[in-house]
Amino acid sequence: MAGRGRVRGSGVPGLCLVLVLLAGLSLVGCGGRPTTGTAKADVQRVLDRRAAAVLHHDAGAYAATGTSEGYADVRALPLAAWSYRVTAVRRDGDTVTADAELSYRIRGYDRAPVTVGRTLRLARDAAGRWGVTSEEPAKKAGEQLWDQGVVTVVRGEHSLVLGAGQPAARLRAFADLADGAVPAVSAAWGTDWAGHVVVLVPKSLDGMAGLLGSPASSYRGIAAVTTGETGGGTRTPADRVVVNPDAYALLGTVGRQVVLTHETTHVATRAHTNAATPLWLSEGYADWVGYRETGRTPRQVAPELQNAVTEGRVPAGLPTDADFGFSGDAARLARAYEGGWLACRMIADRWGEVKLDAFYRAVGAHEKRTGAVEGALKSVLGTSLPEFTAHWRTYLRDQLA
Repeated sequence: MAGRGRVRGSGVPGLCLVLVLLAGLSLVGCGGRPTTGTAKADVQRVLDRRAAAVLHHDAGAYAATGTSEGYADVRALPLAAWSYRVTAVRRDGDTVTADAELSYRIRGYDRAPVTVGRTLRLARDAAGRWGVTSEEPAKKAGEQLWDQGVVTVVRGEHSLVLGAGQPAARLRAFADLADGAVPAVSAAWGTDWAGHVVVLVPKSLDGMAGLLGSPASSYRGIAAVTTGETGGGTRTPADRVVVNPDAYALLGTVGRQVVLTHETTHVATRAHTNAATPLWLSEGYADWVGYRETGRTPRQVAPELQNAVTEGRVPAGLPTDADFGFSGDAARLARAYEGGWLACRMIADRWGEVKLDAFYRAVGAHEKRTGAVEGALKSVLGTSLPEFTAHWRTYLRDQLA
């Protein structure tokens, strides 16, 4: 039972047993300090109580486990689960630094727990009780939205928008966009996915970078990204669409909807996207869904590639994964996205939308990159990679020249 235990003394005749009845008290032998193993168990009990307080919205119980800092930041989250697992402790007298895994689920959205690394510091009071003094992301782990301030929650029909440092009215606008994206994605891809999306809106580009655990320079000019929290497969919890509010503010009405629809497509196709899927297909398909009902022409959507084609620089092959890197070469990155979009658009035009979806799924079913595209081209489209590439190059000239 939590808060109860016994330890043996050592170095003195006989046994010295101390039974601790009060939850949270350290378990110590006669005249000794807690061992590392005992301290780890004590910290785990404190964090179990702290997690229960978060889950049940009990501010008083949370405060009883240490600092109240952070409670207000997470209070609005609609949680189905929240727990810590202590993996290591480093004790220095009456203070402890603990490494822990925080697992949580957003109610109605996460199919499996999202697990993130956290570092907590605790101190013992005069009565021997441990209390949390601070909590932060573990080294090399990304921030969570609540690390950036109080989380505001806005619910849409098909979406949950979580913001930090953003007014509710702006979050409502994102919910409206996401609510438009979900049915658009289902119309193109089908309904064999969750049918809803979680959108995170930090205060700034720096906040976005913090959530993704990467330098801000990696995402400057990128309006949003989607990140799978626990790897691929059908048990993946709802992906988070992470918005760059600085870049998003520069988009027009159509652009904002295209971006949310593009990212929502990644959420829908996650279970069929893996190491076998080249970026030209995953990004191209997401753009194809995003632009599908906009009426935008290839010349409007692919200006960088149009410039290359009209100058006689038709790409020799489909975009590589490296072409999609955030290397600072904006024109190269744009051409990669445009080329992938036009490849998917060509499949839809030449073979039909049903075949495009089947091709995407067939590539992902291969699970390994080698032979995946080639096999799907043969089995679904009845062509080879050289023939497909030649058709694509001709399509570029026809659509962009």
